[in-house]
Amino acid sequence: MTIGVRTETANGERRVALVPSDVAAEVKGGSQVLIQAGAGELAGYSDQEYADKGAEVVQDAGEILKRSDILLTVRFAAADKDNAEEQIAQLKENALVVGLMEPYANAELFQKMAQRGVTAFSLELLPRITRAQSMDVLSSTANLAGYKAALIAADRLPRLFPMMMTAAGTIVPAKVFVVGVGVAGLQAIATAKRLGAVVSAYDVRPAVKEQVQSLGAKFVEMELESAEGSGGYAKEMGEEFYRKQRELMAAVLAETDAVITTASIPGKPAPRLITTEMVEGMSSGSVVIDLAAERGGNCELTKVGETVMHKGVSIIGPENIASQLAYTAGRLYSKNITTFLKALRNKENVLEINREDEIVAATLVTYGGEIVAASLGAGEKN
Repeated sequence: MTIGVRTETANGERRVALVPSDVAAEVKGGSQVLIQAGAGELAGYSDQEYADKGAEVVQDAGEILKRSDILLTVRFAAADKDNAEEQIAQLKENALVVGLMEPYANAELFQKMAQRGVTAFSLELLPRITRAQSMDVLSSTANLAGYKAALIAADRLPRLFPMMMTAAGTIVPAKVFVVGVGVAGLQAIATAKRLGAVVSAYDVRPAVKEQVQSLGAKFVEMELESAEGSGGYAKEMGEEFYRKQRELMAAVLAETDAVITTASIPGKPAPRLITTEMVEGMSSGSVVIDLAAERGGNCELTKVGETVMHKGVSIIGPENIASQLAYTAGRLYSKNITTFLKALRNKENVLEINREDEIVAATLVTYGGEIVAASLGAGEKN
């Protein structure tokens, strides 16, 4: 099989789907690996490193799309909607594509992939089961996002995170509040604690209280019903729930220096947790890092890719935060995607689409000329 990796074309995307250290294993397994020249440069991987591991460096992205039996990509289809149609048209017929594809959006693009006989796997749909942990690109990305969010908060806050004894007196530590205690939230808590801040956290799932406390942070309890959803995610709640949540949270924000929000619901806009009025209740100089910016934001004032100043408070909406850590993010993504590819092969190392397999069934979007994903905006069968 010929495996292709082209330079990512989505705006601001610096990652690469396959790093040199993982090329060697694919070549050893009998695959030919094509890498577009410069595909890894923004992530810190040179063409020579790929060539040294046995990859063929190809100048033209179109050639890679036409020659590849398997295309490994970071963002494709609806996740790179500005370039998707042209790339889909160039794909080798009956090719297999693996990557992040925003499967809840733009059914038309997936229909075009189906018409070309493309077998598409969207890694956002990986089930949260033990066997899939080593393939979980969302967890890998979220881990880095939580770490980076704490660093951004520390950098933008006009005061130090840690308590410090000086000749001029004691510096009081900053207070950090993390909203949403998934993978990103837990890493944000851990990083902020290591930097010396006093950290508290809140989640609509009371079950995470023990995890928050194990990191040395305080779990903020609010008298609300549990919003525990399937697969370890929070579920969408009614407006009355969010109204009461905002009311209770306002008092916490008023005493907070830096807020990091991570709340998201798969396939849905991010829940609005912080209103303009709540921001106005925060102290001047405070910061809000909204990791849900690309999903519409947890804060009413968030603008993706921008910093909004409102009454002395900075609301920062990072865009594709993992791309800012492209070297490390690329290594993790490459390991995730090659592990997934390995799961598609049988004992004879031959590609086999076993739709009875839980991982295959969950991630498969197009197959055999049809959109086969169930219950997705993109995935109604024809």
